[in-house]
Amino acid sequence: MAKPYAEDKIERRRSAIHGNGVFATAPIRKGELIVQYKGRLVTHAEADKQHGGDVASGHTFLFTLNDSWIIDANVRGNIARWLNHSCAPNCEALVHEDEGGDPRKDRVIIEALRSIKPGEELTYDYGIVLDERHTTVLKRIWGCRCGSPRCTGTMLKPKR
Repeated sequence: MAKPYAEDKIERRRSAIHGNGVFATAPIRKGELIVQYKGRLVTHAEADKQHGGDVASGHTFLFTLNDSWIIDANVRGNIARWLNHSCAPNCEALVHEDEGGDPRKDRVIIEALRSIKPGEELTYDYGIVLDERHTTVLKRIWGCRCGSPRCTGTMLKPKR
């Protein structure tokens, strides 16, 4: 039986982008499912209460799963929480909805957008949109250091 994820092809180590990062230790194919983003499920209200709606830190292990739930990788998180943001990512984070319609069972899976070579850092676009106005100060706090020629300078996405 084939492994569902390529977790045996990745490792955490120091990143030139920011702090820790996740790197390929073996070739990863385009479309390969790499790792599930794990952590404790909390409601949006719980996350706001626990983390004070802290938008001023520029750092988070919270991943919005759906309208009801957030994955808090600060608790029971795995290696996926160490993937850094990039404006030119080689991976994407996809929400897989539960076939039975239970939003508590939805999952976030990191998938390769292209072939990734050993030694390459895995990244995805965080796509952060804050409720607050995206001021110059917040754009700086949520600054991007990906180094891509296409870098926007911030992890914040324009509001629609």
